[in-house]
Amino acid sequence: MHDDYIIDQIVSSINPQDGEHLIEIGPGLGALTEPVAEAVTHLTVVELDRDLATRLRQHPFIKEKLTIIEADALKVDFSSLATPNMPMRIFGNLPYNISTPLMFHLFDHCQHIQDMHFMLQYEVVKRLCAGPGDKLYGRLSVMAQYYCEAVPVLMVPPTAFKPPPKVDSAIVRLIPHKEAPATVQCIRTLQRVVAAAFNQRRKTLKNSLRELIDDAEMIDIGIKPDARAQELSLKEFCAITNKICEN
Repeated sequence: MHDDYIIDQIVSSINPQDGEHLIEIGPGLGALTEPVAEAVTHLTVVELDRDLATRLRQHPFIKEKLTIIEADALKVDFSSLATPNMPMRIFGNLPYNISTPLMFHLFDHCQHIQDMHFMLQYEVVKRLCAGPGDKLYGRLSVMAQYYCEAVPVLMVPPTAFKPPPKVDSAIVRLIPHKEAPATVQCIRTLQRVVAAAFNQRRKTLKNSLRELIDDAEMIDIGIKPDARAQELSLKEFCAITNKICEN
């Protein structure tokens, strides 16, 4: 990323403040790392690439401010980085191939997170924010919205990068809910239900969820067995989950 105006806009949207527990995932060549580190006295970064991590350790201006975790972010226990009374603020330009699994990994640590700002493909941001009936509404939409409020912040054009990608990017802000919008007895069961329901989108619930719940039980909680996954709200997925957990 080389567009200084876009970089300034991204940093402004993150709004880093000194004394906060800031963590960057995948700093790369430091396009965001440098301006954020200049604004604060300490920044933790998670970088898998050994050469890039070494480059940051030798950075002439910000190396003293950095704690560098040389690891795969998908395997980092972010709860172990948490400190009492100081929730984490996480940001990064996430590679497309790991963006979804990484967000699911971070959702497990939401109780320790104040907010997250990620640059993603624009279509992924639209999926995060999609609601029932939207063709982009799916597993990521439901689970992200269970854990967080998703807010699109900034469009990032291909020209902000060298070489320019073929798709638009966008910044999204994910703010973990202080209280979940719906309660479930078992979060792992909710994850199973949502994954099964969206695994074959064209199937009705009576077919996609037949291993988990029968038609009579769905009717009992006001869910039509002939409905499809993309028609259900988060609260309805939670109702199905709780019905399964009763058994």
